[in-house]
Parts: sequence; C-alpha cells; structure tokens
Amino acid sequence: MNIGQFLLIFWARRVVIGCATLACLFGAILVCSLLPPRWESTVRVMLNSLKPDPVTGEVVAGPAMRVYVQTQQELVTDYSSASKVAEQIGWFSDPSLIRQYEKRSKNDQRDFRRFLADIVIENSKAKLVEGSNIMEISYTATTAKSAKAVTDALLKGYMDAALEYKREDAERNAVWYADRTEKAKQALDAAVATEAAYSRENGVVMQGDRTDADTARLQSLTMQGAPLQTPFVPSEVSSPASMQLAELDAQISAASKVLGPNNPGMVELRQRRESLAALVERDKANQRAYAAHEGSGGGSALARAVAQQKAQVLANSEKVGRLTQLHQDVELRREQYNRMSAKTAQYREEAMSTDIGVVPLGTATTPKKAKFPNWTLILPGALVLGLAVGVLVSLLMELISRRVRAPEDLELVGDIKMICVIPGPERRRTDRPNRTTSLRRFFARPAPRA
Repeated sequence: MNIGQFLLIFWARRVVIGCATLACLFGAILVCSLLPPRWESTVRVMLNSLKPDPVTGEVVAGPAMRVYVQTQQELVTDYSSASKVAEQIGWFSDPSLIRQYEKRSKNDQRDFRRFLADIVIENSKAKLVEGSNIMEISYTATTAKSAKAVTDALLKGYMDAALEYKREDAERNAVWYADRTEKAKQALDAAVATEAAYSRENGVVMQGDRTDADTARLQSLTMQGAPLQTPFVPSEVSSPASMQLAELDAQISAASKVLGPNNPGMVELRQRRESLAALVERDKANQRAYAAHEGSGGGSALARAVAQQKAQVLANSEKVGRLTQLHQDVELRREQYNRMSAKTAQYREEAMSTDIGVVPLGTATTPKKAKFPNWTLILPGALVLGLAVGVLVSLLMELISRRVRAPEDLELVGDIKMICVIPGPERRRTDRPNRTTSLRRFFARPAPRA
C-alpha cells in the first residue's frame, strides 16, 4: 500500500479520528480541572565526601562514594526521617489527616505515625545533581506553602537522623573498645606482675635498653679495663647505670604528672628504678675498690672482676632470656592497651561530634507555577495522543471491514483483473434539496378547512 491509499482510508474514517482526538482533548481538560494542582518544593545539600572527617580523618572516595551517596538518598526517604517531619509540622493534630486515617482499610494495621510517615515518603524523593556532590531533596504537595514547609522539615529530619545514627554507631564502638581496653589493662597488669616476680626470684633486672644489670656491669668493667694513656686519677665518673637511673628519674617525674600511682606504667618504672639504684651502688663500690687498688698494681684484680662478671653473665644467660621474653610480652600488652585506649577516646569524641558531612545550601524554594497541571504540555500531548488513537482505530476498522476505495486496492488481489473504471453520477448543486425553499413551501401551505 502506498501513501495515497492510507490517506484515502484516513479520509474515509475522518469522523472516527476526529472523535478520538476530541475525546482525548476533552478528557485531558476534565482531568486537569478536577484534580488538585501539585506544587514541588526543592532544597539542596552538599555532601562533603571529599573532606576528611574532623575526628577520624577518613575520606570517602572511589567505589565507596557510590555507596555513600546511595545511603544518603535512602536515608532522606527513610521512616526515621519522615516520622520526624510529621511531628515537626504538626500533622498529628490535623483533623483532615485524622479522618483519612479513620477511613483507611480494615486490612491496614499501620499506626498513625507510620501512616503520616508513608505520606511523606510517597511524595518525597532525593537525587544527586549530575557531575557534582550536591544532593537535591524535593517534596510534592497540593499547595506551595505546604510543599515548602514539608521540604524544610524533611531536610531537618534527615540531618537529625544522620547525626543520631552516627552518634549511636560511635557510642557502640566506644563501649566495645572500652571493654577491650579494660581487658588489655588487666592483661598488662598481669604481665608486669609476672615480670617483676620473676626478676625478684632470680635476681635479674632488665634495663630500659633491654639489657640486664649483670651485662651492663660487665660492659662497665670492660670499659674501665681499657689501656690508660695517663696515670689513673680517682674521680666520680658516671657509669652507664647511673646515667640510666637519671633518665629513669626524669621519666618518673614526667609520668607522675599524667599517670596515677597505681598505673601499670608507673609501677613498672618504680620497680626498674629500685633495681637500677642497687646496680649503681654496686658500680660505685667497684669503682672505689678499683681506685684503691689501681695505684698498688690492682690491674689483676680488675681482670679477675671482669672474668668473674663474665662467668656470672654466662650463668644467668638462661634467666636473662626468659626475662627478655617476659619483657617483650609486657611491651606487647602495653602497645595493645595504648591502641585500645586511643580508639576508645576517638570514638568517645566522635559520639559527641555534630559534624555529619552535610552542608545545607539555603532553605526550600518553590516555583511560581504549579508542577501539575502543565497546560502547555498536556494539551498538545492530548491532541497527539487522540490523533494516534484515531489513526490506530481507523486502521483496525479497515482491516476488519476491508473496502475497495481506489483502483490500486485491486492490485492486492492477484486473480481480479480491472477492465475499466466507471465514474459515478455527479451530484450537481441543484440536485441537493434547498432547505430555504422547503421551509417557504411548508409555511405557504393553505390552512385546513374547518
């Protein structure tokens, strides 16, 4: 079929096409007139996902960005945010909403709060502005004032819910880490007590540089036995143990300003000081003995003292190894305790933080015209729709009741040959009845006789 045949069909069915077009047009006008208008109010917020968190320092980037944005969009239309909106704008005392709730279906088992929250959820939406980290929140209502009020309340409800979830999560983590911190403290106290008990029982002391006292004294004696270029002059020379004792006193003085007397760290520092103080006294006694015998050929005595100290170090090597293991366990427990304490303090601070990574960009705005009805879009659309329906109905009617409207239609049937075309009678203008003449004749009839 060519275009001419289609035009003939449409012309023959012009009444159907016209009725369908007018029906769609009048239907659109009727619907737009009966349905209430719809106003859409919008507000925008900026998601500071690329800005580090002020407490944790974390930055949302990469694949986690999509999950973060989707979570924020779902939180806007969540029950926790929508229920706060109904409470803020006073819907719980609205008579019309109360009547709607009372007329609900018997199968509807929702409470009044959930009923109002569902109204907010059905008419609100959140989307991300393309190419930015700005999220747009919108709400549709029958009046511009109501749409703006609900949108502002929805923004506040969303931010309150986000802050509440963040604080609750941080508080749960803080409680968990606090429990782990207490267990780590108990383990540290037990490790410190075990090390101290072993050190007292075996007479072995571990210094700050992880060297036992006997080894440190051997090093001191070895240094004293070095060849002297000048005659020996007795003097008060500080030994390594005395220097470590001075450093340890400074640590104790600084730690006492921060830690309590029963803190595991303070207990360990005091125990180490007692051991170092005894070692310093022994070093001083050795120095005085060395000074007394040096002038009278006491070099052999120093050599004997060094040999004796070496033998004592070798005899206590197994005990020193065990004490080193205990000291490493103490250091490991202390590291765990410090890490747990830092995590607990971090989550405590995060639980008190008010930053949720969202910055509102002003208040809600409402356009000058309602979103529905949009006459400039509805009327042309109704005309196009009606025309399309009329054309489809015309084609369907033509397929059901096929007619020959032009010689070209006979080409569709192979066994029919067209011989000629006989034109129909021409209806001249004079053949049509003249309504004016008929009316004159009707009124010109003589009246019936009585």
